[in-house]
Amino acid sequence: MKLTVLLDNNTLIDRYLIGEPGVCYHIEIGGRNILFDTGYSDIFIKNAEFLGLDLKAVDTIVLSHGHNDHSWGLGYLMQHFDRISFNPAPKINLVAHPAAFSPKFDGNKSIGANFPADCYSLYLNKVETKQPYYIADNLIFLREIKRLNDFEGLRPAGETLDCCGERVGDWVPDDSAIVYTSAEGIVVITGCSHSGICNIVDYAISVTGDSRVLAVIGGFHLLNANENVLTKTADHLSQINPQHLYPCHCTDLNAKLALAKRVDIDEVGVGTVLEFA
Repeated sequence: MKLTVLLDNNTLIDRYLIGEPGVCYHIEIGGRNILFDTGYSDIFIKNAEFLGLDLKAVDTIVLSHGHNDHSWGLGYLMQHFDRISFNPAPKINLVAHPAAFSPKFDGNKSIGANFPADCYSLYLNKVETKQPYYIADNLIFLREIKRLNDFEGLRPAGETLDCCGERVGDWVPDDSAIVYTSAEGIVVITGCSHSGICNIVDYAISVTGDSRVLAVIGGFHLLNANENVLTKTADHLSQINPQHLYPCHCTDLNAKLALAKRVDIDEVGVGTVLEFA
């Protein structure tokens, strides 16, 4: 598997790519081309062009959840396809938890997906699932994450609408991740980890039956986290003992410093390329 970071909050020295607060990873595996999240704007498209990655070859798009910094770039990709008169055949699979398409709010601001009702049906085949879903033979969408740890995933992130159209706290049940399985262990790839980075890794281990964690990359949802959360997260991850840890996106400097006291932290930013056998 080859993973290229097309979008992150951070950029790398001497790469001259563009960053924004969001996530987009390009994944090549067994002849397949997959996008994990699409960021907030068209920046991932510009970065892909600079890096020589052909987005017309993408056969699957996975949304980690429905927040705008992970999903709004999808509309720009559809516009890009329209401008170049590209109609994929077969259609591109769009894989997500059903709640990823629900309205989401932060006060008066809409922070959810802004897709049309048909969700770009000219280009996309929407695959909504609450169960683990095999994107490829050894790449799994994890579905809704079980929240078993007592220190994470404990508060809603904004609001959504209930079945009666009333605003309620959004616990982001759509927050998920993907996991790559190999003979050497697993690689866990997250978007924002609203469900908790430790819950996600634990669930990936449970689904795959493999406790050897080669790497974890993505947003860890550790922005302005309190000391108790940081300590328990660092302790938990140190017990899992991943070979590589790439915290990015919604992981601030204080969180990285706290994690680095217990586990090794790797540099990551737009243009990072990771390869796993």
